[in-house]
Amino acid sequence: MPRWTVTKAIIELYAILEAVADRVEMHKNIGEQRNNWNSLLFNSVNMMTLSATTMVGLNTAIDNTAFKLSSTLLFTAATGMLLIMNKIQPSQLTEEQRNATRLLKQLQKEIQTTLAIGNPTEEDVQSAMERVLALDKAYPLPLLAAMLEKFPSKFEPAVWWPKTKTNDDFEAQVFRSQKKTNNGWTPELETQMWQLLEVVKRKDMEDYDRLGNLALNVNKTLAISGPLLTGIAALGSALASHGSSWPGIAAVMAGSLAASLNALEHGGQVGMVFEMYRKCGGFFKLLQETIETTLEEKDCEKRENGELFEMKVAMKLGRSVSQLRQVASKFAAYESEGINMDEFASKLF
Repeated sequence: MPRWTVTKAIIELYAILEAVADRVEMHKNIGEQRNNWNSLLFNSVNMMTLSATTMVGLNTAIDNTAFKLSSTLLFTAATGMLLIMNKIQPSQLTEEQRNATRLLKQLQKEIQTTLAIGNPTEEDVQSAMERVLALDKAYPLPLLAAMLEKFPSKFEPAVWWPKTKTNDDFEAQVFRSQKKTNNGWTPELETQMWQLLEVVKRKDMEDYDRLGNLALNVNKTLAISGPLLTGIAALGSALASHGSSWPGIAAVMAGSLAASLNALEHGGQVGMVFEMYRKCGGFFKLLQETIETTLEEKDCEKRENGELFEMKVAMKLGRSVSQLRQVASKFAAYESEGINMDEFASKLF
C-alpha cells in the first residue's frame, strides 16, 4: 500500500510538472507579445499625435482643408487608441507575464527538487496543485475576461500563493520554545524572527505601500490627461482656420502636451513600475505569512529546521545569517530607546 501511494504521488507530480512547464512557455510567449504591443502602440500613437500637431500648425498658417481634416482625424484616432492603451496598460501586462514566468519557473524547480529527493507525498501533490491554481488566479492569461484591475482604489500587494490561516492576535499566539530543540529552534531564534518581522512590517512593507500608491496616483493622472488633451486637440483642429488662430494654437499646445505625457506614461512604463511595486509588496507579505505560520506552530519539532529556516529568510532578504541577527539586535536596541530604526530588513530590493 505505501509503495502504491508513493508511486501515485510521483506520477501526479510529474503531471503537474508538465502543466507548469507548459504554463511557463505560454506566459513567456504572451509576455513577449504584450511587450510588442506596448512598443508598437506607443510609437504609433506618438507619431499620429506629432503628425497631427504639425498639420494643424501648418493649417493655421496656410488654411489648407486637407491638413485640417487629416489632423482632426489623426487626433480623434489617437484619442481612441490612447483610451484603449491606458485601459489595458500594455507595460503592466508585460510585467505581469514576466512575474508569472519567474514564479512558475521557481515552482518548477521546487517540484523537480522534491522528485529528486524522492518519496513525495500526497501533501506535496496537493501543495503543488494549490500553488499552480493560485498563480493562475494571480496572473491570468486572458486579456478581457479576467484581466486584473489596472486602477484599483488603493495599492494592494500581489498575492500568488494559497491563502494560509493565521490568527489575528498573532503576538499573543506565538508559542516560544523554552529550550533548544533537536530541530534547531531556540527562544533566541524565535525572538529574532519576531523582531525581524517587525522591521519588515514597519520599514519595507510601509515603504512599498507608499511607493505603490504614489505610482498608482501618477498613472491614474497620466491615463486621464493623455486622451483628454488629444480630444481637446481634435476639437481645436476642427475649429482652426486662417482667420481664427486660437483654436489652432490650442490644438498645437494640447497635441504637444499629449505626446509628452504619453511618452512619460508608456515610454517610462509607469504601469510596469506599479506592477513591480505590487510584486515587491507581495514578496514581503509572503515572507510575513511564512514567518507567522512557522512561529504559530506550537510543536517546535513539527516546524521546518530552525537553522535552515533562518538561512532561507536571510537569503530572501539578501543578507548573511550574521547580518540578519544584527538587524534583529539593532531593532531591539532602538525599540528599547524608543527610536525609529533607519535600516530596512531587505538589501535585495
